[in-house]
Amino acid sequence: MPSGYPRELPWELMTASASRRRTPTLDQVARYAGVSRATVSRVVNGSTSVDPALRKIVDEAVADLNYVPNLAARALMTRRTDTIALVAAEGDRRVFGDPFFAQIVRGVSLELGSAGARLSLTMTQTDADAEPLAKYFASGHADGVLLISEHGRHRLAEQFATAGTPVVIGGRPLDPALRVTYVDNDNVGAAREAAKYLRSLGRTRIGTIAGPQDMSAGVDRLDGFRKGLGKGFRKSRVEFGDFTMASGEVAASRLLDRNPDVDAVFVASDLMALGAMGVFKKAGRRIPDDIAVVGFDDIELAKFADPALTTMRQHTVDQGRLMARLMLQSLGRVDETEQTRLNSPDGRGIILGVELIERDSA
Repeated sequence: MPSGYPRELPWELMTASASRRRTPTLDQVARYAGVSRATVSRVVNGSTSVDPALRKIVDEAVADLNYVPNLAARALMTRRTDTIALVAAEGDRRVFGDPFFAQIVRGVSLELGSAGARLSLTMTQTDADAEPLAKYFASGHADGVLLISEHGRHRLAEQFATAGTPVVIGGRPLDPALRVTYVDNDNVGAAREAAKYLRSLGRTRIGTIAGPQDMSAGVDRLDGFRKGLGKGFRKSRVEFGDFTMASGEVAASRLLDRNPDVDAVFVASDLMALGAMGVFKKAGRRIPDDIAVVGFDDIELAKFADPALTTMRQHTVDQGRLMARLMLQSLGRVDETEQTRLNSPDGRGIILGVELIERDSA
């Protein structure tokens, strides 16, 4: 223990029984450590201007006394809550039923946890939630917002940015004029590769079940598929879903009704692919003999499907971690020498690679 350290419990704490002992105050920690109240305040609030020897004294005093900082008071002083909000522009059934969201949450929480920040999860049920939600975060209830699954009609990212709240998006913004940071997967390149892979198998009547066209992932995967097929692309072989298993079933039925001779399908999400495969089987189509299927995501269920699903693997946990890291960078909580560089063509985001995972469905 450094010299001069009193190591004498404040009398208020000494005379109280363990069962009714109060949480020590900042002043009591300062007296116990033999330093000023201001020094203790700077240490517990993360200031880097405190001498390392004094910091060690204060840290030991905090541990000895079991001091817990008053988060509300600290937020008022530092204008920082140490809380990052993860906003999913979906209803609760979708968020808790789609493995994509669990992986994003896992990645975000891992990165924030290592930085000593907390995560709060918010879902927007309707478009009417957008404006009050933007005002809520702008009033200081979170240091920043990570936004996932935004649909074009919501314009949540725009409202957050306009209100002055730092925001990072999971996925390329649909509006190119919106200058916000984002982390996306190479949806165009991956879908192009999926289409070329199906062509390499000798399939000639290739269709797709695309994602919603008010989301960049849905738009980009359809664009990549079109580019991968080239002259073989047919609008009549395109159906749409909303990334859910039920929508995959409906889209597959429509696709077969209109194109009974289709011999391969690229599906823009694994959940939709699993729904589609059930429809193909009921229609008597053998997978992959009669119809090859390629999904997108590589969720855990993909390898347990019957047959196991060939799919495009995106690194969703890494996407969540990078979203959180870019937010921490924007808040000045990442050392300049350790900052992550942006690599997107527009210079505003990070694009992650996606690879083909060959299994039995194609």
